Amino acid sequence: GIQEKLDHITYLNIKTIWITPFYKSPLKDLGYGAEDFYDIDPMFGSMNDFENLLAAIHDRGLKVIMDLIPNHTSDKHRWFQLSRNRTGKYTDYYIWQNCSQAAGSITPPNNWVSVFGHSGWQFDAVRQQCYFHQFGKEEPDLNFRNLAVQQEIHDIIKFWLGKGIDGFSFSAVKFLLEATHLRDEPQVNKSQNPETITAYSQLYHDYTTTQVGMHDIIRSFRQTMNQFSSEPGRYRFMGSDGEEEEDIEATMMYYGTTFTQEADFPFNLNLINMKNLSGNSVFEAVNLWMKNMPAGKWPNWAVGSPSAARISSRIGKEYINVINMLLLTLPGTPVTYYGEEIGMENIASENVTFPEKSPMQWDGKANAGFTESNSSWLPVNSDYQSVNVEIQMTRSNSTLNLYRELTFLRNNELPIHRGWMCYIWNDRNVFAYVRELDGLDRVFMMVLNFGQESTIDLTAVVPSLPSEAFIRLSTNFSNAGKAVNTKLIKTERGEGLVLEYKTAKPVHTMKAFQGSCFVAEKACYSSAFNLLYVNC
Repeated sequence: GIQEKLDHITYLNIKTIWITPFYKSPLKDLGYGAEDFYDIDPMFGSMNDFENLLAAIHDRGLKVIMDLIPNHTSDKHRWFQLSRNRTGKYTDYYIWQNCSQAAGSITPPNNWVSVFGHSGWQFDAVRQQCYFHQFGKEEPDLNFRNLAVQQEIHDIIKFWLGKGIDGFSFSAVKFLLEATHLRDEPQVNKSQNPETITAYSQLYHDYTTTQVGMHDIIRSFRQTMNQFSSEPGRYRFMGSDGEEEEDIEATMMYYGTTFTQEADFPFNLNLINMKNLSGNSVFEAVNLWMKNMPAGKWPNWAVGSPSAARISSRIGKEYINVINMLLLTLPGTPVTYYGEEIGMENIASENVTFPEKSPMQWDGKANAGFTESNSSWLPVNSDYQSVNVEIQMTRSNSTLNLYRELTFLRNNELPIHRGWMCYIWNDRNVFAYVRELDGLDRVFMMVLNFGQESTIDLTAVVPSLPSEAFIRLSTNFSNAGKAVNTKLIKTERGEGLVLEYKTAKPVHTMKAFQGSCFVAEKACYSSAFNLLYVNC
């Protein structure tokens, strides 16, 4: 399990492990609908196993955060069973409405649809009413307008923080509240026959997402977590989902305000959601976050997730190293999905529902060293004998070794850890930026190629650049240690360079770059989570 692989985490200089849901669950939706928030599904182990894992993680100086999905439960949850029978206070723990059922068809209260498609209302024969579900019909939504329900979630937070976990990622929080008036949601295509509405994308979700009062609930979660953050070195991290990329201002609301604390950050999926890869598109994805992030807040970046195709499959193997270089040299907290450190690909099979969730490839033995069983729940990728941790640890030019070199650089060089970032170049091929720190004359400059072979003259945009810069790291390992002419910086397709030079005139002090430079201000730094926070 995770515990026996903790050496891999420390080898990569990673500080925090984020574990997706392991609550007791029927596993209808990969564990995102809990049957019991206070227990662990036997498939993953026991509470004793978890406590041993937690102790082992903390013994290594690492942290662990968990997913918490407060929006809904499994229909097997005790609360739901009591609610469908109208038992005491549990009667209104879920969202129940009258609806009619005739000849096997249901007439729901309105046109609201599930994220997974089709009506969000499900008739329950026991209660003779419909319950609302934003996700699968086996995952009824909790009624967060009921204060007793809110208290239940606070109690769950306290339980796990009391166990010693270091924080939560709150998922699906924009779905916590629905409008009480139950009006139909507006159609995207007003001329479409309402009876043919089945897909989530066919409606504007004005009444089922981000309702007034939702942020108050999330802030109350933060207040409960802060009760456990008073001990020295025991700050409790809080992450959350955001909104759609098109509504960046709504996403930034999850940071809270100067006076009211909310999430440390909403998770940033901009780099995952890019439609096309180029120097310009990467710049736009980075800048969208940085220019909208409230002052004094801390950014974060992810290039892979459990719900997106892997980097190698999404944009091509040739870009895996330069994408990791981007991730680990941007300001803020980087988040890596397991396997991206060795360049794992999706399973190439049409019969697999979750091609990006295949077992971690540890070595070239049976089942890639993931399990000693005869088979795993998903097949191992067919390339596991050539793409695995064991073999890449022996190769100095491997994706794994570059990842480790980058995390070492990040952990040991303050400008990259938490200094200024200034954009200096972007075109269809290349995105370039510098990382600087006040009072330090050493500058790191990243030149990252996301297109085709390119040669650029950076002295044309930064006249104070020295004529030569030293290659600290390169995706082409044979180039490390060489000097490059800053007037003619050549990169191949998918190549990335971390250049280092000295200057008496940092870019962030230049008037011409005032709108292109960012630094986190008015905050304290927590090395445990690689983040800044304001309650200090």
